[in-house]
Amino acid sequence: MSSPVMSSSVSRERLGLLLGLIGVAIFGGTLPATRIAVSEIDPIALTSLRTAIAGLCSLALLLVLRRPLPPRALWFQLVITMLCVSILFPLLMSLGMQRVDASHGGVVLGILPIATALVAVAITHERPRPLFWITSVGGAALVVAFALRQGGGTLSAGDLLLFAAVAVAAIGYAFSGRLTSQMPGWEVISWVLVIALPVSIPAAALSMPADISHIALKPWLGLLYVAIFSQWIGFFAWNAGMAMGGIARVSQIQLLQPFITFVLAAFLNGETITPQIVLFASAVVATVAISTRTRGRAAPINTVIPGTARSLSSGRALRGPVGAAPE
Repeated sequence: MSSPVMSSSVSRERLGLLLGLIGVAIFGGTLPATRIAVSEIDPIALTSLRTAIAGLCSLALLLVLRRPLPPRALWFQLVITMLCVSILFPLLMSLGMQRVDASHGGVVLGILPIATALVAVAITHERPRPLFWITSVGGAALVVAFALRQGGGTLSAGDLLLFAAVAVAAIGYAFSGRLTSQMPGWEVISWVLVIALPVSIPAAALSMPADISHIALKPWLGLLYVAIFSQWIGFFAWNAGMAMGGIARVSQIQLLQPFITFVLAAFLNGETITPQIVLFASAVVATVAISTRTRGRAAPINTVIPGTARSLSSGRALRGPVGAAPE
């Protein structure tokens, strides 16, 4: 007969897995929603509006809960995360979604967890096992091969934009993962979005279409989805899930994200999901799963990220969102 403590632990873990699945489902809808939104909304306007709406929601929440300003030592990391996660990544992704299908983007962005892990390795001076490097290179090669095959032997502009999106997102998520060792995950993303407000609000005002009456309902719904869910609420469920269910177990749920994107792309965007797309996605997911399990421990040295006074004597802080790279 199980003890109340054990039952409570199991229930907490199950709730964490459920929250993680909700977070992944939310992030899985990012590319299809973005694809719908950019059909009638300029990518710059979409990025600005998305970040501004999420930032105003974050500001309201932080004021209601009377959260203090983050320590000055963390502001460098917050600014880096803001530039990468709130501005450059959504902009590059939106530009890419003007040129390729959401299902195509789902395969390319499937490599994001590996890219984020590589940045984390560089920051923490980890010494991964050789298999980590082999699977990382293999995953990247699979994505490039997929893009070349889809593009008739050449990389399209959409692919290049998505590769750039992966690079900046990896940097942003690595720094975000470092920050979650200092404050709750929901607070990290909220402060990141608030810090972006001096940029996002003027940009939204300048890039807003002069005549919004011609924009149909679906693009507006796509905008609201990526602003409120993809950019903000999704992180709440995801970070809470990892905290309750354990980073190692919950982060594995993200392997389902490309396939959730495929289902939503077929349903919302009317895209045809070919066996080739599923095959490449499955292979990329396999490399992500292997690389996640073969990361080594951090080197036992003191490494300080500029702008913080806290030592990175282990990679533990980066094993949360670093293993998970939501959109």
